[in-house]
Amino acid sequence: MSEHKHGEMDIEAQEKTFEGFIKAVTWSSVAIILTLIFIAMVNA
Repeated sequence: MSEHKHGEMDIEAQEKTFEGFIKAVTWSSVAIILTLIFIAMVNA
């Protein structure tokens, strides 16, 4: 087995996945908030 060297692993795929996850969470949160505001306005 080769020895582990800190900081040499290519993490580009993980960074892209995390960026996509953050975008999905952000857009989902915005959609949920807008939906709740719409429901509140319709029921008022």
